Amino acid sequence: MIKRPLFAALLSLATGGIAQAAAELSLPQADPAFGGSIAINAKDSKPEWPAPVSAPSGAPNIVLIMTDDTGFGAASTFGGPVETPSLQQLSTQGLRYNNFNTTGLCSPTRAALLTGRNHHRVGFGTVVDIGSGYPGYNGFWKRSTASVARVLQLNGYSTAAFGKWHNTQRRETGPTGPFDRWPTSLGFDYFYGFQGGEQNQYEPPLFRNTTPVDPPHPANAEDYHLTTDIVDDAIGWLHTHQSVAPDKPYFLYLAPGATHAPHHVPKAWVDRYKGRFDQGWDKLREETFARQKKLGVIPASAKLTPRPKELPAWSSLKPEQKKLYARQMEVFAAFLAHTDHEIGRLIDAVHQTPQSDNTLILYIVGDNGASAEGGLEGSENNVASFFMNLPEDLRTQLTHIDELGSVTHDNHYASAWAWGTTTPFQWTKQVASHFGGTRDPLVLSWPARIKDKGGLRQQFTHVNDIAATLYEVTGISFPGAVDGIAQQALDGTSFAYSFDHPEAPSRHRVQYFEMLGNRAIYQDGWIAAARHSLPWENVARNEDFTQDRWELYRLDDDFSEARDLAAQYPDKLRELQALFDQQARANDVYPFNNGIGGKSGPPPQGLTEGRKQFTYFADQPRLPTAAAPPPLLSHRLVARVTLPAKAQGVIVSDGGRYGGYTLYIKDGQLVYENNFADLKRERLIATAPLPTGAAEIAYEFTRDAGQGLVGGKARLLIDGKEVGSTHFERVAPASSLGTFDIGRSHVSPVSDAYQPPFAFNGQIEQLRIELQ
Repeated sequence: MIKRPLFAALLSLATGGIAQAAAELSLPQADPAFGGSIAINAKDSKPEWPAPVSAPSGAPNIVLIMTDDTGFGAASTFGGPVETPSLQQLSTQGLRYNNFNTTGLCSPTRAALLTGRNHHRVGFGTVVDIGSGYPGYNGFWKRSTASVARVLQLNGYSTAAFGKWHNTQRRETGPTGPFDRWPTSLGFDYFYGFQGGEQNQYEPPLFRNTTPVDPPHPANAEDYHLTTDIVDDAIGWLHTHQSVAPDKPYFLYLAPGATHAPHHVPKAWVDRYKGRFDQGWDKLREETFARQKKLGVIPASAKLTPRPKELPAWSSLKPEQKKLYARQMEVFAAFLAHTDHEIGRLIDAVHQTPQSDNTLILYIVGDNGASAEGGLEGSENNVASFFMNLPEDLRTQLTHIDELGSVTHDNHYASAWAWGTTTPFQWTKQVASHFGGTRDPLVLSWPARIKDKGGLRQQFTHVNDIAATLYEVTGISFPGAVDGIAQQALDGTSFAYSFDHPEAPSRHRVQYFEMLGNRAIYQDGWIAAARHSLPWENVARNEDFTQDRWELYRLDDDFSEARDLAAQYPDKLRELQALFDQQARANDVYPFNNGIGGKSGPPPQGLTEGRKQFTYFADQPRLPTAAAPPPLLSHRLVARVTLPAKAQGVIVSDGGRYGGYTLYIKDGQLVYENNFADLKRERLIATAPLPTGAAEIAYEFTRDAGQGLVGGKARLLIDGKEVGSTHFERVAPASSLGTFDIGRSHVSPVSDAYQPPFAFNGQIEQLRIELQ
């Protein structure tokens, strides 16, 4: 294996010289020596106060914005069908970048964005949820890759993060931490957002710093929206900062959960796009491609790449399919338009501050390409359909067509729409071998610095270049050590040179791409690419990576990777394949993961692993579902309670409206409800009346034989006496979009029989769960 010092030397072309300053500085800096004098008496002494850490003179404020799962060809600013006036307005004040690249997936892109290193070197070769026990994949943020937020913080910046994080191991997201890999320990003074990869936009389990925050639960769940909430909070933080420390520069990072599934957006926004996608995805690509050329965001010589053979032609669909799929795209378009509107409110707030001219705003439209994970027909419950491989019926989806976008569904669009919104490129999110998975729009504005307002930049840039660029424009040196840990060199290259030099050659000369076995290597205008898996399949069908077919493209005259030159230039292909292998070994890329459901080893030990007995109390905070006992196993649940005369409320629940279980009392009845992935709800209702006073309520589940999502026998008992029994057809894991709650429904209700919080009005002395 190539060692780190050699790695730094091999990649010196990509570091832009910033790494050379690393050995000269350690942060935080040591306390300064006392410069006054001390005598026996204070009157004979000379005091000196330690000077506060301050940023370099003239250092700009920084606002970094990144949306989720948005393809290159979605936003109108880059020729797409969705109006994005906030992005458009920003582009007229600054620069557009049409050759900006991400990693192909959520957690990895965020790791590269915030550290300036390649994602595997930070530990995020894939999303944190499916990591494996190898250096490039374990999902534990390496201390040798300090974030740009931490470096700015130690150089006098105020720092805050809002929205999606998705870079903390699930086992560390509970109330006991550890918290050293949360945003507030990685450089952000303040954090308001969520931890997972996707989130219910109406009922999200949020955190303020490390403290759980429940959504407000209005009578109409859709009167609240997560994007609006985090933007409100960001504006409030900005106003407070301007009031208290107006001369101190700030770094504000906004990462909405939009436009990741579920596609949740108010119906009024959806109605704006009614009928706009009846032409289908094939025609949409053609229309987008024509607009892109007219706008000049792609070269005149660019070619429109064909539809993959695995995706259906729009003309081959039945009328009922077209009706459903068109509505799915209307909902997605509304989601993106709504997101841009909310982002615009933050940008307006920034522009109203006295320092707005010296504020650098970077607006990245997507952390990867558009998501094809909705499957060929789209889905109403994406987590269930994609991760549990549970099929969804077209007829059922049609009956719910007007509910898409509402809190009722964890909805996603058909895979072909993702391909349609990555125009003009091939493929989508996950497929890091091709630009459909990695190319995203970037717009930046800095009134005091950018002179070519409305200009276009075409230099090859990568998400790991952002940190290097911020170090250069702030005048802050990249440190050799942070918090006592020697730092790995930066992989990114500052692209500040492009601000004033539109025709300057690209300085980022070498970059590998790898995600779930899909891989590519870029060098000086050439790229070699090998696709391994299909993005709508959980596990790749082919486990032999050596059989993957490599393609070769010359990007200087083939912007969209439309002409494969592998047969014409075999020596060049072999040269790039060897370079990829070198880069892969230097960056901890091996071993590959075989698709998003593939595993290259066992998962990390979870909070429940090896435990058989669990004890909970009524005053505990909500827990992530990953920290709860698995409901699929045979188990016994016992709650020691005190029941009032008219008892009601949740005793325990795990999950949310998209799947889980709940034990509750309503209208004098004890009920256990099994919500199987929002596809089937089964209730076991006690036949005996409830007592008052002290009681022991128990639930027993005996799992059927067999593998996978089987059912089992269920029993309810009160004070040792059976009061009901049934057989549940199937039991599924609790939805990751929910939480494990004692005595109330903190976030999302597992049952539609009640609305949160539906707090238990008796007393819960203790609740025990014992796995059999």
